[in-house]
Amino acid sequence: MSDSQEQGSASQEPAVPNPLPFSVETPCGPGCAEKFLDAFRAILKHSNYAAMLDQYARVDMRCGHCADMCQIYKTTKDPKDSPCYRTQVLLNIYRNYFMLDAGKKSACKKGPLQDRDIIEFVDSYYRCTTCRRCTQECPAGIDHALVTHLGRYILSEMGVIPKPLQAAVRNQIEGGHNNIMNMSLPALQDTVEFLEEDLQDLTGQEIRIPIGKRGVDYIFYPPVSDFMSEAETLMGHAAVFHAMGLGDNWTISDQVYDSKNYGYYYSDWIFERVMKTMAEDIKRLGGKFIVIGECGHATKASKIGMASWHGPKAPHVLNSIELLYDGVVSGKLKLNPDAVTEKVTYHDPCNIGRNYGLFDEPRYILKQFCRNFVELKPNRAMNWCCGGGPSSMDDTKEFRMDISGKLKAEQLKNSGADIVVSPCANCKKQISELIAHHGLNMQRSGLHDLVLKAIVWD
Repeated sequence: MSDSQEQGSASQEPAVPNPLPFSVETPCGPGCAEKFLDAFRAILKHSNYAAMLDQYARVDMRCGHCADMCQIYKTTKDPKDSPCYRTQVLLNIYRNYFMLDAGKKSACKKGPLQDRDIIEFVDSYYRCTTCRRCTQECPAGIDHALVTHLGRYILSEMGVIPKPLQAAVRNQIEGGHNNIMNMSLPALQDTVEFLEEDLQDLTGQEIRIPIGKRGVDYIFYPPVSDFMSEAETLMGHAAVFHAMGLGDNWTISDQVYDSKNYGYYYSDWIFERVMKTMAEDIKRLGGKFIVIGECGHATKASKIGMASWHGPKAPHVLNSIELLYDGVVSGKLKLNPDAVTEKVTYHDPCNIGRNYGLFDEPRYILKQFCRNFVELKPNRAMNWCCGGGPSSMDDTKEFRMDISGKLKAEQLKNSGADIVVSPCANCKKQISELIAHHGLNMQRSGLHDLVLKAIVWD
C-alpha cells in the first residue's frame, strides 16, 4: 500500500505527537482570526498572489501524490502534514472570504474563522521545510511551498514570527552591519587577516581576501557564518579564486558581507528590503557578477530578487559552484586526482539543486579528486531535504532531528560514506546535528573545503 493510500486511513494510526516548538514575536491571542483576515486582505490588495490562489482554488487536491513525496508526512503519517492538506487550509480561507466565485465560496463554507484555527495554522505552516519535493509530483503543478510562503507572510504581518528569524532579520536591517550576526567590519577584517595567515601556512601561497575593492568584476557574498564557524569554506573560495587567476578581480564587500536573506523565509517586504541593500551595494562597488557562496536560500533569493529589484541592468548572479566548475573544466584549476581517498557522497541542497538546477557540476568536480564517490539514493531533484527548513532554528531541534530530518539521517547512514559534502550553510548545520544526534560514523564538509585539499599549486 502506498503512502497516498495510507493517507485515507491515517486517522486510525497513531500519529507522532510532536507539535513544532518555537516561540513567536506576538502570540496568537483573542481576535487573531480577524487580524489574520485583515493581513490577508491587505496582502491581496498590494500583491499579485490572488491570481495564483484563484487558479489553485479551482483544483481538487486529493490525489495524495504530494504526501508520497513529503518526508514529514512519511515520518508522522499525520494527514495534517500532507502538503495538500496544508495548502487547502489557506485556500479554504481564501474561498470563504475573498474569492468572487459564489459557487466555490458557498461550497466550502464551514462557519466563521476561529482564533483556534489560526493557532493550528501557525503550527502547520512552520512544520513545512518548503523543500518543493512535493511539487515534483503534483499533477496540477501546485507549488505548495509558495502557498506556505504566503501563509507565513500573512502571519508575519500579524507579528507572528519565530523569534530566531525575527532576531536575525533585525540584526541585518537594524543592527548597522547588514548581516544576521551583526558582525562589525573591524571584526571581519581581523578574521580575514587570520585566514590569510592560515592559507599561507597551508598552501605556501600568498592568498589575499580583498575587502571593499571597487571596479572588480566579481563581488563575492558568502553567508556571514563563513567568517565565524565555516572558515574552511571561505578559505577554499579564496584559494579557488587565486588559483584561477582572479586574485585581482574579486572582492568581499565592506558593507554587505552576508548573502543570507531570512526575509525570504517569511515576508516579501523584508525579502525585498534586504535584497535592495545588496543591489545598492553592487552598484556602489561597480561589479559585473554577483557570486553567492555556499548558501542555498541565498542563491535562490538573489537569483529571483536581483532581477526583480535591481532593474533591467541587474548583474548576473552565480553560485560559486558555477565559477568553480568553470575553473575545473577550463583547466585553470588543477586538482590532485588522489587527494581524497575516503568514501564521499554529495547532498543536493534543495535551493541549489531542485530549485536552482545545479546537479551535475558539483558531482563532476568531486569526481576529479575523490577516488571513491557514491550517490545518495534518491538524489538530484528527488533528494531528501536535510530537514532544516527556515534557518534550522535551535528551538526546533527535536522536530528537526526526529521528524523532518529522520529520512535524511537514514539516507546518510545507508550510503556508507565517510564524508558527506553539502554546499549550503543551513544544510551544514542541520546535517552536522543529524550526524551527532543519530550517531552516524561520518563527517560533514563543504565543497570548497574539500577542494582546498586537492588544489595543485604550480
